[in-house]
Amino acid sequence: MAWIYLTIAGIFEVVWAFAMKQSDGFTRPGSTAITIVAMIVSFALLALAMRSLPLGTAYTIWTGIGAVGAFLVGIFILGEQANAMRIAAALLIVSGLILMKLSSPA
Repeated sequence: MAWIYLTIAGIFEVVWAFAMKQSDGFTRPGSTAITIVAMIVSFALLALAMRSLPLGTAYTIWTGIGAVGAFLVGIFILGEQANAMRIAAALLIVSGLILMKLSSPA
């Protein structure tokens, strides 16, 4: 169950990062509210996952999902550039996440 909590927490991290971008420096109330709620949900699920997962594993996976997810949202929703070096960097992050998961005892 911890891995499910952690995965959903990572997805909510992407949601709050996107909503924060849309809030335009917290000047748009709707996007600001989504940011705050998504942050709370993300942190709460991360805390639940950390009950049984090691800190290093849980935090690395959580931030990795957020980083790669935000990267993908940036490209596919916000129209940010996708060049070879940025894609290679994202693939390296995903590789690290896979290795972290495989090396986790939980």
